[in-house]
Amino acid sequence: MIDRQKFNDNFQYFDKEIIVEIIDIFITEYDERYRNLRQNVQEKDFVKLKFNAHSLKGVIANFMDPVTIDLSRRLDEMAKNKTEAGLTELYNDLEKNSELLLQELISIKNGLIS
Repeated sequence: MIDRQKFNDNFQYFDKEIIVEIIDIFITEYDERYRNLRQNVQEKDFVKLKFNAHSLKGVIANFMDPVTIDLSRRLDEMAKNKTEAGLTELYNDLEKNSELLLQELISIKNGLIS
């Protein structure tokens, strides 16, 4: 879940339109981003997984969701260390929590545009 206080602090100087645009970028890139990660995990392509997991970690950090941030950080570390044990399970947890984050961001977006 998003820490709303930290989220509000992070975006306090942004216009609503900019916040909506940032959320829209995440929404637009969501399916492709997770499709690539899933493929990287399945193929155990640690070079691509490191790149994609690191990129995701940076994006998710903007939204102040500590659980999803931690899961993306751990996936980044596993890719860096080429750790196979538990990789699929961690990815599945990340995807599940990211879906919750996505729904929460859609709700925030809807509140901003109404």
